[in-house]
Amino acid sequence: MRRRIPWTAIVAAILALGFVLSGCGKKDASAIVKDLDKVMSKLESYRASGTMTLHTGQQPLNYKVEVWYQKPDYYRIALTNEKKDITQIVLRNDEGVFVLTPSLKKSYRFQSDWPENQGQVYLYQTLVHSIQMDNSRQFTTDKDSYVFDVMAGNYQNGSFARQKIWLSKEDYAPKHVEVTDTNNNVMLEVNFDSFEFGKKFDVSDFDMQRNMNWPADTSSGYVEIQPSESEDQEQAGEGEEEGALAPEAQESVPVIEPDPDALPEGVYLKDVSDVQLGGKMGVMLRYSGTYDFTILEAVQHERDVLKYEGIMLDLGFTIGHLSGDETKTLTWTHDGMEFRLTTMDLPQDAMVRIAQSMAESEASGK
Repeated sequence: MRRRIPWTAIVAAILALGFVLSGCGKKDASAIVKDLDKVMSKLESYRASGTMTLHTGQQPLNYKVEVWYQKPDYYRIALTNEKKDITQIVLRNDEGVFVLTPSLKKSYRFQSDWPENQGQVYLYQTLVHSIQMDNSRQFTTDKDSYVFDVMAGNYQNGSFARQKIWLSKEDYAPKHVEVTDTNNNVMLEVNFDSFEFGKKFDVSDFDMQRNMNWPADTSSGYVEIQPSESEDQEQAGEGEEEGALAPEAQESVPVIEPDPDALPEGVYLKDVSDVQLGGKMGVMLRYSGTYDFTILEAVQHERDVLKYEGIMLDLGFTIGHLSGDETKTLTWTHDGMEFRLTTMDLPQDAMVRIAQSMAESEASGK
């Protein structure tokens, strides 16, 4: 006698099969993290390009960013101010870590294990590491991307709290990143226009001297940036007359102040004075109150390679250099100017916020 199966059992089986089929092709966070482990173990090289936007002040700042990576630890990052059309290159090769400003033939050499000791939001390794290390990661999906919400990681700006990372469902390439503060305000974002795994590079692509000659050497995707009008005049020597003062003596130095909102509570501008720095004119801003610090500003000029002892700080719009123990000095260059912030008591994250706000002041014409 054939045994009859209850219709309720048949319905349950159909529903269970439906759930299984509906789950096919979908991955949870843990499965994706395992896949990312495999991607990183096989990572040989990549080339990425996109736009980075800083929202840390009143005016957003946009930068074109291009990243080249070649295993084991060759890096070339080009940051271009879209408004000023000025490019800075961060380079790591067998000789060390360099920060180059080709238009001024200026370079700095750092004793650093960068980027292992710092997080960079435009580096694929940093993004994947942030996902791997946050066991409380939040996960969702959209049409084309896996979206992770994780802790911000080892970024230099202490106000960065969390980040959302969009990865392509097709190959786990990064598509978009948003970094937020504790109030969930977007402070920094990166839109990746392209990302290519397995890009072939030559060792010479990471050579310091070749990159210093950029953009004259336009192979391997070097994009030519035209010098600004002021640079053309300086190179041509326009306006110089016999017996005229040296350029350093006749150039006026603009006074660029931090955004008041970036200053710690209780800090005020004490005074501004003209100074002479190594034969060139500059200005010094002195701040007092809750914290005491000075900011030296001068027009940037060509110089030989400098070797810095200290650490690199990613300011977003440029790379800074932090040195000193009891007295700390943060040095950076931007838009043809050199800046030096010196203090004995100002916290490092406050130094970074002040530097970023001064870049925004330049952009807004203050």
